[in-house]
Amino acid sequence: KWDRLDALVNNAGTTKFVQHADMDGLDGADFQSIYGVNVIGPFQMVRAASDALKASGDASVVNVASIAGVKGVGSSIAYAASKGALITMTQSLARVLGPEIRVNAVCPGFIKGEWLAEGMGRETYEASKSFLEAKTPLQKTCTPESVAESILGFIEGHSIVTGQHLVLDGGHLLL
Repeated sequence: KWDRLDALVNNAGTTKFVQHADMDGLDGADFQSIYGVNVIGPFQMVRAASDALKASGDASVVNVASIAGVKGVGSSIAYAASKGALITMTQSLARVLGPEIRVNAVCPGFIKGEWLAEGMGRETYEASKSFLEAKTPLQKTCTPESVAESILGFIEGHSIVTGQHLVLDGGHLLL
């Protein structure tokens, strides 16, 4: 009906909370499941939407990656590896989809919310949140709203930017 699509946000993600030192806590099926959602899903969405995005003439794809893909940290090794792959795929897609489509990624750090609290356990969540809010240069952590604001920035602005990832962490990478 509309003949074009101006933006695609790949925000689906999954993980399995396993300490990185627990090498037996993940198996091949865990990796495949996590990669299926975090890497293959976004690729399939871009492929399916590419013609409609190109018709826009100035479309934007924003992949929601993670600081885990930059630092090799996070809920599990499989999660960190999948988000690193998503960042790399963002660069590859930016090369092939320009000039009609810009492709970028946001990489949130710790995001306030119940999902993370449940996955980490309330005590670990609160300790991590308190540490980051005390030690990072901006003394705050991500909220769903701050992530959405950055996604919108890539969609509505940054017309010269493609193939980039933006870390949203209050300065955590600087520690």
